[in-house]
Amino acid sequence: MASRRVRSAGLVRLALYGIGLVPAAVSFVQGATDRLGADPVNVFERTLGLWALRFLILSLCIAPLRDLAGINLLRYRRALGLLAFWYALFHLTAYVALDLGFDLRTLLADVTRRPFIILGMAAFTILAALAATSNGWAIRRLGRRWQALHRWVYAAAICAAIHFVLSFKVIRVETLLYGLVVAALLAFRVWRTAARRGRRRPASAAGRDGGREFPRDDAGEA
Repeated sequence: MASRRVRSAGLVRLALYGIGLVPAAVSFVQGATDRLGADPVNVFERTLGLWALRFLILSLCIAPLRDLAGINLLRYRRALGLLAFWYALFHLTAYVALDLGFDLRTLLADVTRRPFIILGMAAFTILAALAATSNGWAIRRLGRRWQALHRWVYAAAICAAIHFVLSFKVIRVETLLYGLVVAALLAFRVWRTAARRGRRRPASAAGRDGGREFPRDDAGEA
């Protein structure tokens, strides 16, 4: 029975990867067939970047869904996070190849002078580090440091959301909505951390009196 559940979860993750890459494939086909409008490069880049932000937000929604609604999708969070990284990589590659023509000097100038590019690169760097350590070997190797590292996903989300807002010349409702969602997820994380610390204090006192500490229910969670 357990092995069947593992296989089923593996198939769902595989399907998630396949479905998750559909928007990239559709955008590529539309770009190749000249169906992205008057500014195809800009539309292509923005689409890839937006999906990176969407998958990043979805990965951060896993904890609130479990804690507030009792829906446990923790086993799929890694897939969502990796999809966010791949879309961020696609977005960066499209920018470097199509916008800059692989001109690394211009890229370096952008990274050091343009705030929204700086934020975008910061988000990508964090996501790259998280993707590189999203495996069993890294978890065993890093130990408790793994959780500390993967909490940086919230910094990546903040940088990505601000990058998205600043990428437009005028403030748009859509960009503000994504920013508000990220802010709400960050607020939930702060509240949950404070609540758990409050529960652990009396539990620690009980432990000194011969009781048992409050058990952690977020083992392995960033």
